[in-house]
Amino acid sequence: MKIAGFTFIRNAVQNDYPIVEAITSILPICDEFVVAVGNSNDATLELIQAIPSDKIRIIETVWDESAREGGRVFALETNKAYQAISADTDWAFYIQGDECVHEDDLPTIKAAMESHAHDSRVEGLLFNYKHFYGSYDYVAVSRRWYRREIRIVKFDPQVQSYKDAQGFRKGGKKIHAKLIDASIYHYGWVKPPSGLNNKVRNFTQFYHDDAWLAQNVPVDYQFDYENAERLTLFEGSHPSVVQARVARMQWPFQFDPKVLRDKMSFRRKVLQQIEDWTGWRIGEYRNYKLL
Repeated sequence: MKIAGFTFIRNAVQNDYPIVEAITSILPICDEFVVAVGNSNDATLELIQAIPSDKIRIIETVWDESAREGGRVFALETNKAYQAISADTDWAFYIQGDECVHEDDLPTIKAAMESHAHDSRVEGLLFNYKHFYGSYDYVAVSRRWYRREIRIVKFDPQVQSYKDAQGFRKGGKKIHAKLIDASIYHYGWVKPPSGLNNKVRNFTQFYHDDAWLAQNVPVDYQFDYENAERLTLFEGSHPSVVQARVARMQWPFQFDPKVLRDKMSFRRKVLQQIEDWTGWRIGEYRNYKLL
């Protein structure tokens, strides 16, 4: 069974993406790892080149900055990495530049791939998500945060990244996926306020035109931590690859649960309560077909 990891990245140093941690978190179970490094304004290429592994293969790319509709450029870059994977690959393991996998989950993940390798019904593996927010101590848990997504697919030329690279399609159709007992640790919203100001400005430029950006995220834009809706204390352990980042955190993070709750509409409060009671997320968008 051959496993290939793949990802894309650009301006990782400038935007403080934990891309090295992302790659190295799944590298132990990968036989090769393709990284599409976009045309950056910093030392991103050198950062990836410095990872001490002969499994890593870098392809240099140029982003189509006109592909702004719905973050389409992210899918285009994901596809470039996916298409560079060796043809004899069985499973392709995707991870984004602000995601990591806990080392304790790696045996479970590999066992799931082995178990479903010859089951033609299973086209992908579905992960639970932990969305860290503000600091490494809190996880965002409300309807505005997606709960699950496909991060492993059976390698097939028909598979392509979908929309803004959150998930995948096969031949234009949703992938049939099996939920596994493993999580993606998402750290994209763990930054000081100044870092999140830059993140929002840099990120949204790939979704909207210049006029929208000027009106909604001007140069003096200030990020509001109060849009999380609900945060819970994280009581587990972080992947070993991010422990150094956790130790380096120096900014204070505080929030008022009442202020977060008051920002939710009555409808969302009711739907959230139903989910808390039953586990059923009414109207949940699923970018996959659950087996």
